[in-house]
Amino acid sequence: MLRIYNNDSFGSVKKSEDTMRLFAAIDIEEGVRQRIAAVQRQLQEELNLSHGQVKWVDPSQIHLTLKFLGEVADDQVVRVCDTLRRTAGQFAAFDFEVRGVGVFGKPARIVWAGTGECPALFQLQAEMEDQFEKLGWEKENRPFAGHLTVCRVKNISAGDRLAKAAAAYENHVFGTVSAGEVILYQSVLGSREPVYTPVSRASLK
Repeated sequence: MLRIYNNDSFGSVKKSEDTMRLFAAIDIEEGVRQRIAAVQRQLQEELNLSHGQVKWVDPSQIHLTLKFLGEVADDQVVRVCDTLRRTAGQFAAFDFEVRGVGVFGKPARIVWAGTGECPALFQLQAEMEDQFEKLGWEKENRPFAGHLTVCRVKNISAGDRLAKAAAAYENHVFGTVSAGEVILYQSVLGSREPVYTPVSRASLK
């Protein structure tokens, strides 16, 4: 079944039974993607880790997640789209820098490229948390940490090695992202990589 949810939607999304796995995100410029991909290649060549040890994110899939909603009932999707549009419409477009590589966890479980200080980004994300809480979603129980996932680590040895290697890129500059919209994506989990399909655009002022 194909469904377009509002006039600002682009593309069509497949309904999976009666729920959709959704998240709201900001896309990044191609130049930033290419620089992240270059660091991925450098780490791969330096550490020579197997696919069983680490899962590198396809650069075309890299994005800045603002709110992960999880499984959303089909009859709630229009409300989600409306809430996203209203929330995004309160904020002016802004730029943020992508800088530095770091890790989550000890040993590392996630390697990421970070976002620089950007009050507008944090205000947008905080307002999104507030608005979706009104629809019944729980707020995150930890502060927002803007990041772009570079890879997911599958074992302790790889995590230790990646954490040490990532330190060399602590101040690496990937470029600036111009944020003019928030995109609601559907995520369909596959055997190899998830497939992200845009459901709706929510423009900033």
